[in-house]
Amino acid sequence: MQKILVSACLLGERVRYDGKDCEQEGLLRQWEQEGRVVPFCPETEGGLSVPRPAAEIEGGDAESVLQGKGRVLRGDGVDVTDAFLAGAEQALADCWRHQIKIAILKEGSPSCGVSRVNDGSFSKTKVAGQGVTTRLLARHGISVFHEHQVTEAARRLAELEHDYG
Repeated sequence: MQKILVSACLLGERVRYDGKDCEQEGLLRQWEQEGRVVPFCPETEGGLSVPRPAAEIEGGDAESVLQGKGRVLRGDGVDVTDAFLAGAEQALADCWRHQIKIAILKEGSPSCGVSRVNDGSFSKTKVAGQGVTTRLLARHGISVFHEHQVTEAARRLAELEHDYG
């Protein structure tokens, strides 16, 4: 049975920076009951507390962070890049350990954003881009979807199960 990495906040865990969750129902809950879901929060796994000050990718470019050229900063200027990188690496390690080929992550997050993130100005301005964890997983061939793409993730899951049994 194919496993799926899922942002822990989408499963009701209060791990977001503000101490809240973004719980989703439906297919995620079904997959969880089937034992497919591996919950994960890269920010807490990287050592950040709950709650914590909001952080954004400088310039919104996760690839530059992975290349050691960019940073993830809190609004007060504190550099939390190392925690974001550690969480991303742990997510990838969990994917390898569980042979995960699909992830469903929280859109807009500096770790988990799939198609948009904040621009780094702390003005709530969204730009096209990915979070640090999403970018690392995608680099390694893992199909990453956000919480509004569960139907697409289900299609990918069906393809994988058809191809690999």
